[in-house]
Amino acid sequence: MEARFKDKVVLITGAGSVGPGWGNGRAAAVGFAREGATVVGADRELAPMDETAERIGEFGGRFHPVTCNVTDNAAVAAMVADAHKRFGRIDVLVNNVGGSAAGGPVEMSEEVWDVQIDTNLKSVFLTCKHVIPIMEAQGKGAIVNLASTSGIRFTGSAQVAYAAAKAAVIQFSKVVAVQYAARGIRVNTVVPGQMHTPMVEVRLAGQRTGGDVDALIKQRLSRIPMGWAGDGRDTANAVMFLASDEARFITGTELVVDGGMSIRCG
Repeated sequence: MEARFKDKVVLITGAGSVGPGWGNGRAAAVGFAREGATVVGADRELAPMDETAERIGEFGGRFHPVTCNVTDNAAVAAMVADAHKRFGRIDVLVNNVGGSAAGGPVEMSEEVWDVQIDTNLKSVFLTCKHVIPIMEAQGKGAIVNLASTSGIRFTGSAQVAYAAAKAAVIQFSKVVAVQYAARGIRVNTVVPGQMHTPMVEVRLAGQRTGGDVDALIKQRLSRIPMGWAGDGRDTANAVMFLASDEARFITGTELVVDGGMSIRCG
């Protein structure tokens, strides 16, 4: 076990997954725990974190799962307060909650728009609202927010609320990074591309290709210059780098993890 995060407490939202395999949150939780951290993993329900806990338990890592609706201010405040009381500090915050919905402004309902903005953007605002004072009192902390290549370019389908929210996460991170740089808190963004996570089989195929998983994978791979898709472990490696002391002089920036997809023309 490496020790980049020995004695560190890491709070990860969305630490479960919609199915078996390497989702971004699960991979990050396992990665941080493997490198010595105590990981507080949050999700709406405990069941999606069962595999996360099992994988961490295989090497004797420390994982504390909690339920939280991260779009609810009171729930987030209680989760953060409990983690702080239980473990004495919060060194790293990883905002991983998110999800897309198809549609442009005409066909998308106002209700779907509101849920998308709350899930993908308000959740980041609320966790930062309650974690930053703890980090400020400590004199140090690292926040890594997950955006998406949908927030920096059109990635093949109209998902206007998701794209707008993820673009906002990037700018939110920049503003907060500058505001708190002199107080020892770094804020960065990881921008994953079209990764092969459990979300592909469980949800996206039904939304995009009528349930045809192979067709969706073929469609997604055609956009990636490297010709293959990364998974949650690739996202997690980027998150852990930005959260580590190796990135001590990096703040207010984005690390794109997409196999070159976002830089190709067409």
